[in-house]
Amino acid sequence: MAEGPRYQVPFRRRRKGRTNYHKRLGLVLSRKPRMVVRKSGKNFTIQLVSPGDKGDLSLASANASELPEFGYKGSAGNVPAAYLTGLLFGKRSLALGYHEAVLDIGLNANSRGSRVYAALMGALEIGLGVPYNEKVLPSKERVRGEHIARYANENPNNFSKYRISPKELPEHIDTVKQKIMQTQKKK
Repeated sequence: MAEGPRYQVPFRRRRKGRTNYHKRLGLVLSRKPRMVVRKSGKNFTIQLVSPGDKGDLSLASANASELPEFGYKGSAGNVPAAYLTGLLFGKRSLALGYHEAVLDIGLNANSRGSRVYAALMGALEIGLGVPYNEKVLPSKERVRGEHIARYANENPNNFSKYRISPKELPEHIDTVKQKIMQTQKKK
C-alpha cells in the first residue's frame, strides 16, 4: 500500500469496488430522483431514491417477490419478472407524484436487452419519464416470455420448479400485467 504525506486512502466502498463515485456525482447533480435497479439470481428490486443530508431516502420501491400477490407463478429472476416489477414500480412512483427519474444500474453490466432494461421498459410503459436509448430495451417477445416458452419446448425437464407450464407463460404475463395496471394505490 502506498505511503507518504500526500497519499489519501480511497473511500471504503470505492476500495471494495461497490461504488463509482464519479458516476454517482453525475447522478446526484442531475437533481432528479434515481431509479435504482438491483438484481440477483432469484430476485429483483427497484427503488426510487433521492439524496438527503443524512443519506439517501427511498421514496418508492417494488420487489419481484411481491409479484405472487398479483397471481404471478413464474420465476422472480427472469426478464418477464423484471418487466412486471418495473410496471409495479412505475405505478407506485406515479401514485406518489414522482413523474421522472434517472436510471442507476450500479455495477450491473450495461447489456442490451438485459433484465435491468426490462425493468426500465416496464416503468416507461406505465408513464415514468426516464431518459434512455431505444437500442437497449429488450424485444416485446422477450418481455412476454416467448423465448422461455420456445426453450421449454426443446428442454422440458429444466422447468420442474415452475408453478406454471412455460408454454403458458406469455398469456400469463399478459394477465398479471392487467392485474398490476388495475391496482389502486395502497394506503
